[in-house]
Amino acid sequence: MKSKWFLAAAAATLGSTAYAESSVLLYGAVDSGLLYQSTSAASFNPKSKNLGAVYAFKDAGIYSSLWGMKGTEDIGGGYSVNFKLQGAFTSSNGKVGLSDTPGATALFNQVSTVGLSGPFGSVNIGRQIVPMAYAMAETDVRRGQYFGSVLTTWLGMNQAAGWSGTSTNGPIGALYDSNAIVYNSPVFGGVSASLEYAPGGVAGSFQGGTRESAVLKYSNYGLDLAAVYYNGHDTNPAPAAVPTGLANNRFVYVGARYAIDGFSVSASWGNGWNPSKSNQVDYDMYSAALGYRVSPALNVTGGVYYLKDRNNSSNKSTEVAAGVEYSLSKATLLYAQVGHVENEGVMTTGITYGGLVAPGVGTTAVNVGLRHSF
Repeated sequence: MKSKWFLAAAAATLGSTAYAESSVLLYGAVDSGLLYQSTSAASFNPKSKNLGAVYAFKDAGIYSSLWGMKGTEDIGGGYSVNFKLQGAFTSSNGKVGLSDTPGATALFNQVSTVGLSGPFGSVNIGRQIVPMAYAMAETDVRRGQYFGSVLTTWLGMNQAAGWSGTSTNGPIGALYDSNAIVYNSPVFGGVSASLEYAPGGVAGSFQGGTRESAVLKYSNYGLDLAAVYYNGHDTNPAPAAVPTGLANNRFVYVGARYAIDGFSVSASWGNGWNPSKSNQVDYDMYSAALGYRVSPALNVTGGVYYLKDRNNSSNKSTEVAAGVEYSLSKATLLYAQVGHVENEGVMTTGITYGGLVAPGVGTTAVNVGLRHSF
């Protein structure tokens, strides 16, 4: 009888120890504001008309509203197992974010991974934000925000390549990849690398629907450098199309950001093309941005972002944006931003994510809002 009580007590002790070495965190952010835009359109369709000015409630002025949960378990020897589930939602109506399937939504549309980390670095498996997205944001003074940044220019590139905006599966590069295996190396002297491979799972085609990418970064002494290579097969397929392994998504990028005494400056170049239709889809994008942190709570940034069609010089867009952010607390950010984009030819680049613009039409936008993280 005593031995049974001893075993029960030991099991309870071990269970408590295991629980103490694990943690689960619920987190999220709500980002809402008001947007004025001088022109608008119903879609990215090359035949869309200018519908005129719009004044609206705007979700995601800085980044998406989101919620999620993540956990870590220490398994000893410097190793840990982790999971992360994260999804975007629209704060104006509560709808969850888009998935890879046109018109369909998903609860955890940004991240749903399980992984292992240790002295070797980390490996995460599942749907996740791709390494190239972090590299672009880290080498942009405006941090790849949803208003006037390297992100909105890259979205303009995808729109020019045929992305309709009804799914997260764009034709150039990627913001999210499903079925992805991502390895992040340790940092050696400021240098680190990320490697991604996403199996397509297509019967009879080893390369059908696959994704591969590599990112090399350096971060030290106020300097951030990044180089990106991304390759995709059967990206953004037509409805009911059968993946064949066609290489149709290639993106390369180099960027730099330097910060000193509150000042920051960044510059980048990227190119996206469709190897199977390079005479139709081949775009360059350039960026240059400046910033100054006036105080720990107040930050001012501005940038110029340029996109051009290598196959048709009349198709180009120039985007100028500036923003002021004030931290009311560690969790709450008040922001105001203004921008203008000039589209020529058939370009539909927008100044803000979700702010549709008609082909060849410029627009000016003003956005004020509040972002609270929890």
